[in-house]
Amino acid sequence: MQSVNLTDHFLIAMPAMTDPYFSRTLVYIAEHNEQGALGVIVNRPIDMNLATLFEKIEIPLEAEGFTNLPVFFGGPVQTDRGFVLHRPVGEWQSTLAVNSHVGLTSSRDVLQAVALHGQPHDVMVTLGYSGWSAGQLEAELAENAWLTVAADPRILFDLPYEERLGSAMETLGIDFTHLAEGVGHA
Repeated sequence: MQSVNLTDHFLIAMPAMTDPYFSRTLVYIAEHNEQGALGVIVNRPIDMNLATLFEKIEIPLEAEGFTNLPVFFGGPVQTDRGFVLHRPVGEWQSTLAVNSHVGLTSSRDVLQAVALHGQPHDVMVTLGYSGWSAGQLEAELAENAWLTVAADPRILFDLPYEERLGSAMETLGIDFTHLAEGVGHA
């Protein structure tokens, strides 16, 4: 398969995806290069909201509007570590700038800024991330495990999580319910 860069793209799990971590998921790819890929699942909340998370990590949540935001299962790698997908990118201790508008930060300072100042306003917090070694994602794409589409920040930050997968599919002009479960090659 030819080299492709899927940074700032969505991966849409095909219906035949049997891996329980990724079945019916929408993954946002924050980095994809010759070493592999890193992303976070953006439509699988866990049984925790930001108020509970901030209490557990002992950061007082003073800013309004964040209390009931869900925390997401970002993927099966480092599930004990938090990752914050946010816009704007800002300047934090440990941020991967995905593009000029979106960042993925793993340092505590971004959470402290959200708790105290409500900034960055557009945030999605995950526990864990999804990772692929060199060539692994390309192999999965060749096996028709994923559909890909350029990411839309509106889907990430403006839509309820229940609508994200369907919206990403719609950008391709596809209804998820009409996808076949079998795979094949022409």
